[in-house]
Amino acid sequence: MANAGEGPYRGSCFCGEVQFEVSGNPAAMGYCHCSSCRHWSAGPVNAFTLWPLPALKITGGASSVGTYNKTPISYRNWCTKCGGHVFTEHPTLGLVDVYAATLPQLVFEPALHVHYQETVLRIPDGKPKMKDMPAEMGGSGVMLPE
Repeated sequence: MANAGEGPYRGSCFCGEVQFEVSGNPAAMGYCHCSSCRHWSAGPVNAFTLWPLPALKITGGASSVGTYNKTPISYRNWCTKCGGHVFTEHPTLGLVDVYAATLPQLVFEPALHVHYQETVLRIPDGKPKMKDMPAEMGGSGVMLPE
């Protein structure tokens, strides 16, 4: 396993049609508990890795990438052949969330939990629990108890 910053890290959708890589250093890694991420991932929490938008390169199957944006801050992308989720672009932040599970060589080192006020799965891991988002990302910056 490689440590963060030693990329490029290669990933793909569930069937392998959509291939991509990220390089450089992730801006952040953690867990999102918001209802949008939970519904999109069909799980109680989303493990995210955030990268600057230019760090993402689609290396195969670009014509099979579907996009849906419920809000102007999140453009969710998936493979139109298998339905596998691959990444979410956040253009207003200049970041892309590449789902940790799609980057098998990246050592996932989560630093915090965001949108913890919406959690349905408490995770007592000693990591900071943000009510919503850090202030520098447009959130309140309010911390919640574990």
